[in-house]
Amino acid sequence: MDFGPAALAVLREEGSPLHWTVIQDLALRRGYLDPFTQPGIRPKLLAALQQLARDGLVDKQPKGVYSLPDPT
Repeated sequence: MDFGPAALAVLREEGSPLHWTVIQDLALRRGYLDPFTQPGIRPKLLAALQQLARDGLVDKQPKGVYSLPDPT
């Protein structure tokens, strides 16, 4: 799975704001990301989260926390 979809999947499954390190940990534990076939997980995940925020698919909160936008 690519980095953006992996981050979105984790945020949807957890249903609450998460720090990027937690998103990374859960994506690795759930097998969405593989450090053996996808080198540079940290910078690529951070870049994907920043792009998702620019695209309006996630909200960036202070201190590296990301959440899904409020559906209202």
